[in-house]
Amino acid sequence: FLSHGIPSFFEGKTSFGMSVFNLGNAIMGSGILGLSYAMANTGVCCTTQLYFNGLGSSGIRAYEQLGQRAFGTPGKMAAGIAITLQNIGAMSSYLFIVKNEFPLVIQAFMGITSSSGEWYLNGKYLVVLVSISVILPLALMKQLGYLGYTSGFSLSCMVFFLISVCTVMLYSKPPTVMHTAVLTAVTNDTHYNPSCTPKMVNLNSQTAYTIPILAFAFVCHPEVLPIYTELKNPSKKRMQHVSNISIVVMYTMYFLAALFGYLTFYGEVESELLHTYSRLDPYDTLILCVRLAVLTAVTLTVPIVLFPVRRAIQQLFFPNKTFYWPRHIAIAVTLLTLINLLVIFAPNILGIFGIIGATSAPCLIFIFPAIFYIRIVPKEQEPMRSTPKILAACFAGIGFLFMIMSLSFIIIDWTSGSSKGNGGH
Repeated sequence: FLSHGIPSFFEGKTSFGMSVFNLGNAIMGSGILGLSYAMANTGVCCTTQLYFNGLGSSGIRAYEQLGQRAFGTPGKMAAGIAITLQNIGAMSSYLFIVKNEFPLVIQAFMGITSSSGEWYLNGKYLVVLVSISVILPLALMKQLGYLGYTSGFSLSCMVFFLISVCTVMLYSKPPTVMHTAVLTAVTNDTHYNPSCTPKMVNLNSQTAYTIPILAFAFVCHPEVLPIYTELKNPSKKRMQHVSNISIVVMYTMYFLAALFGYLTFYGEVESELLHTYSRLDPYDTLILCVRLAVLTAVTLTVPIVLFPVRRAIQQLFFPNKTFYWPRHIAIAVTLLTLINLLVIFAPNILGIFGIIGATSAPCLIFIFPAIFYIRIVPKEQEPMRSTPKILAACFAGIGFLFMIMSLSFIIIDWTSGSSKGNGGH
């Protein structure tokens, strides 16, 4: 869907490497913390197959323009709203990690065993402080390419997280011992549990969350066009190389983190992997360093994800306006304020992953690309009964099926009171 060039009045200045960093950072985020939980509730084989489905759908699409070309203003609004919801959910999940993990890290480094109400140990104050001091200045950058260096540093933090997860599984206690230690820490039950063995396929009530978690983890579509626009010597082939490298590297990191995290704790892995490790020893030096690295990574990802939301808002409400600094700043401040309020009152990260992933992610990955393709490509070029359009229709049907199934299971799980999503961290 990308054109082979961009308007001549815009000169891209972002290098190929920085573009890879930015797109990789857009893909990589807090989703990596929920993938071991997804694998624990689907099994190894199902997760791998869903990953490949996500990889196959990660093409290059400019959603607002495609929506307008396919369905006019309603299509443009639908695409813009989906991008806004998806990325607000992503930023909320990132800041939710800051809210929960930052106080614990500070408390551990200061050697404080119990909090007595200090403001610097209150996650609500800390998430606002981080938003104002770190995220807002980066989000006010005029161009996305300026964030290439912070994206590279963010990815290096996630590489450290991955190495640590693999190291704990390979060189620490055997997995069954680690799993039993988690069970004992929670239930005081030292008896052997049958869930201490890995399962290739595992279906249960929590499986409803795994499809949206996996879909959420691979959504990078809204960031592609801004990255492409600022790419130096842009072309469809060059941007495809950026996309391919970013997705393959992120897929490898995702799969290894999910696999080794699952093989460490099996069925007792939580929706946020760091919390499972902290059950064993919250003051362990390696775990503290990993927490700090993940906090840094997700914090630096927020500005990358904010750019497409601001662009979608400008396309919806100010389509013919030129760049204007007061509007640029006002949208960023408003978005961060809204997200901070959402983070303060959100129940937990699994609820954010589940609801946002079950609605906007299937639209961006499956439904919109398929129906836009069917609508835009002329019937003279490809009849409705042609193989590509039939496959596109099936693709859209899969998206609707995933959305309906996931939302239904999540609602049933909530109403029955058995969801892990109801509890806090």
